[in-house]
Amino acid sequence: MNKKQPYMNVGAAILFGIFGLLFFVLICRYFSIEISGEVNGQPLAAKAQQKYNREGTLQANRGIIYDRNGVAVAEDTAAYTLIAILDKKMTTNPKKPQHVQDLNKTASELSKYIKLDESEIYKILSNGKKNKRFQVEFGKEGRNIDFNTKKKIESLKLPGITFSRDSKRFYPNGIFASHVVGYVDRTEQKDGTYKSVGKMGIEKTLNDQLTGKNGSISYESDLWGYILPDGKEKISAAHNGNDVYLTLDQKIQTFLEDAMDQVVKDYKPKKIIAIVADPKTGDILAMGQRPSFQPETKEGITDSWHNEAIETSYEPGSTMKIFTLAAAVQEGVFNPNEKYQSGSYRVTEKSQTIHDHNYSGWGSITYLEGVQRSSNVAFAKIAKEKLGFEKFREYLTKFGFDKPTGIELPNETSGKIQYHYPIEKITTAYGQGTAITAIQQIQAATAIANDGKMLQPHVVKKIVDHDTGKTIEETSPQVVSTPISADTAKEVRDILETVVTSPKGTGVRYKIDGYSVAGKTGTANIPGKNGKYLSGVNNYVFSFLGMAPKDDPKLIVYVAVQQPKLKGAEAGQGAIPVSEIFNPVMKNSLNYLNIQPSKLEVAKINKLPKLVGESVEDTVNSLKADGFEPVVLGNGKKVTGQLPKAGTTILEGERVIIKTAGEMTAPDMTGWSLRDVMKVAKMANLKLNSKGQGFVTFQNIKPDEPLKSGDYLNIDLKTPEEQSKNTENQNDNSQSDGEPTVQD
Repeated sequence: MNKKQPYMNVGAAILFGIFGLLFFVLICRYFSIEISGEVNGQPLAAKAQQKYNREGTLQANRGIIYDRNGVAVAEDTAAYTLIAILDKKMTTNPKKPQHVQDLNKTASELSKYIKLDESEIYKILSNGKKNKRFQVEFGKEGRNIDFNTKKKIESLKLPGITFSRDSKRFYPNGIFASHVVGYVDRTEQKDGTYKSVGKMGIEKTLNDQLTGKNGSISYESDLWGYILPDGKEKISAAHNGNDVYLTLDQKIQTFLEDAMDQVVKDYKPKKIIAIVADPKTGDILAMGQRPSFQPETKEGITDSWHNEAIETSYEPGSTMKIFTLAAAVQEGVFNPNEKYQSGSYRVTEKSQTIHDHNYSGWGSITYLEGVQRSSNVAFAKIAKEKLGFEKFREYLTKFGFDKPTGIELPNETSGKIQYHYPIEKITTAYGQGTAITAIQQIQAATAIANDGKMLQPHVVKKIVDHDTGKTIEETSPQVVSTPISADTAKEVRDILETVVTSPKGTGVRYKIDGYSVAGKTGTANIPGKNGKYLSGVNNYVFSFLGMAPKDDPKLIVYVAVQQPKLKGAEAGQGAIPVSEIFNPVMKNSLNYLNIQPSKLEVAKINKLPKLVGESVEDTVNSLKADGFEPVVLGNGKKVTGQLPKAGTTILEGERVIIKTAGEMTAPDMTGWSLRDVMKVAKMANLKLNSKGQGFVTFQNIKPDEPLKSGDYLNIDLKTPEEQSKNTENQNDNSQSDGEPTVQD
């Protein structure tokens, strides 16, 4: 034992020395850290802050696009991304699993709500599980899920199925000036987030204005991420994108979309371009085309990448004659009563002969008749012999045909004026050879409609700060040229009115009851791949450029329909589909804007007396004598109710609904307005559902059937244009409007 003691003492001394040295190092290290506040060159305070500080992003919304009256046409809305949690570690309570357990059931149920086959969903889930993924998503079909679909999926209570919240661009009107408004794509950023980027139309042009700036939030938290009660919090607020107000009017745009849809259905044209403008301001109130696309789903976009009114130039046809005529009137060289020989014309001895659209012409006629008949020879002679080629070229520039308009839309192209050889100069005068855009024609037409002042077209009314409501930019009317005088503009409108009113005019289809229309038809050739024009009576761009009311135009409407499928007696009669867009759009828009018809008979205005308690027979006779139309509900002898109410001011011819005792039966409401049907529904306590606009063409409760309180009354309404279309076409088949089957 004594021998071991020295060794034990030495061992203890060594251990003491080691532990003492370690303690000394630890003490030194402690004071070093305490004094310097750093470990391995890294500040401890920063490390602690990094560990317990949390940062988040405050998402900024993209600006809203409105129409001129504040109706939203594009806005951000909540969207959700479908996620499947696969990691078993997420489940702490087996009775409440937090990860996907049954792959087959999950795939089967989800396939009912997203556009993926059950087998494809199962493959995504099984591959994720095989590769030990924590979670999986379902690609494009699993993103942009709306709130209602999210709630339906959540109601299934599928383990492991959850959602992340995002936003998507919502276009509440569907196909609505799609190429003007544009669309956005969600592009993934380096940090894994998604950003909306405008790819067409206003969404692209004003992308920087519409894009907001994300904010941020940082705060001190505990180990589990909860905010500390006295923790420091720093917030940098998000700045939402600016709102854009367009010049488009939702009502007028809807008139245009509906009319184009009907023509597509009836005539299946290859292309349609249509624009409605205010000539006093240059505001574009509606702009559309076919084919178009759904901006939210991009359905149809592969058929129609370009805004045809802005990005495509084409031979305008005889609508170009408006501006040749205006130049001649302005220069004082147009004599409407002077005669010329129609039929054919050769600008030089070596040039090819040009012809009128009926080839042989109409003999010796006046220049006024030449305008009405859309004579190519008349305008060739005006360009060469009356104006002179140099002066005519000056007017092409004055009317803005050799440069873009500057409208706030991307990729605008300019006209291509072919003006080298004499033949090109005379064909330009009547709209052949030279190519211009639809928007250039609208801009030039404002000079005719606005007493000589040509206004730049606009689709943006103003830009407003979304967060403050302050207007940042506002567009005002801008005169870009004054190619003609007010007197010239008036004379040109008077002449163009005869194109519509004269039996010899090519524009007789464009008459609108109560309104005077001034305008010009066009039938333009289409170049083929072989350098020659297409042949066939329907292979043209048929168009009309018109304004109304003629004396003080409030609207300009341009419509072009390419290669409609016209058969039988309609073949080659391109004015048929064009007028079925122009007429209802112009008339409905003028009515909507409260532009009163020029030929309006003033109806008598009377106050309706109290009828309740009076004899039904006497009441009916009295109302008829006063010019009203009584409608009796029930078979009683005394009046028990009336609509409109006593004391209401009503117009002569208005329907007055009289309620009596006894069983009420349905009147024949064919041809009634919605307002009159609403009177019956209210009087009989019916639930009214209406579809369409205009006047009643169908009612589900047939005439003389009982009206029971609480029943549904369903009605269909159609405009007069829709109702009379078939009859009008049949009547017009036997009467040509002079619209040519070749270049007019």
